[in-house]
Formats: sequence, C-alpha cells, structure tokens
Amino acid sequence: MQDTRALALTFEVSGLPPVKTEALSIFAAGHRQATRVRTLLQAALVAAQRTGWTSLPGPVEVDLTLRCPPGHRTSDASGLLGGVCAVLQDKKRVSSIGLTHLGVLVDVALYDDDRQIRRLSYTEEPAEDFSYQVRVAAVPTAV
Repeated sequence: MQDTRALALTFEVSGLPPVKTEALSIFAAGHRQATRVRTLLQAALVAAQRTGWTSLPGPVEVDLTLRCPPGHRTSDASGLLGGVCAVLQDKKRVSSIGLTHLGVLVDVALYDDDRQIRRLSYTEEPAEDFSYQVRVAAVPTAV
C-alpha cells in the first residue's frame, strides 16, 4: 500500500515567532511567549487539517523565513528557531508542567521530537509588518 500522506507542510503566520531564550518552558501557563505559542499552534493546526498532515516520525528539515521591517528583528536566529522547533514537536513529552491551558492545541505536532531535525534554515526578508513562514518536510533516508 502506498503512503499518501504529505511529506512537506508550509504555512504563514502573522506576527513574530515564539522565542526560546531561557530555561523556563515556553509552554508554561502565563509565559511571556504564550500568545506567540498559541498563534503558531493555531496556524500549524489549520495547515495540518487542510492537508491531512500527520506527525512525522523520521528525519525532518525545518525552514523559517522571518519577514520584518529592516533593522527591527527582535531576537537572534537561534532563539527564533529554538522557539518554533520547540512548539512544533510533540508536547506530550513536556510532562513536568501542566499543558491543559493549551486545550486542543496541545495535540498539534508536526514531528515527534526536535532531535529528528537534520536540516535547519533561517532566512530574513524585508517587509512592512512582522510575519513568518514555516516549512517542515520529511528528509529522505539514505540507503
């Protein structure tokens, strides 16, 4: 039987991505990144439902394109990538904190664990308003 699930998912998000810059989990209730986390999860949920996406169990690549006014980036690339990647993985492994405040968004996962990431890219483009594009894709396994 042929596997027909989508192997790449690309979607747009308005505003800024969540930033991972501290030891405190960005999933903690009341975290200062909570709005950005929810916005990313909602955009990923809509894209996944539209395409029939299911969480990838194998190697993945993640591409992040940030659009922002020139000279107005709010964080470094590693913090932005870290935040996006943390949010898009399966959150059930973050069992040390309560996640009930996320509601159904707790189940949004584009891949199982960020240890699956084999390729990571960050691009910045000039724009009048902040927005970003995320692309997650399966990486073909070499034989």
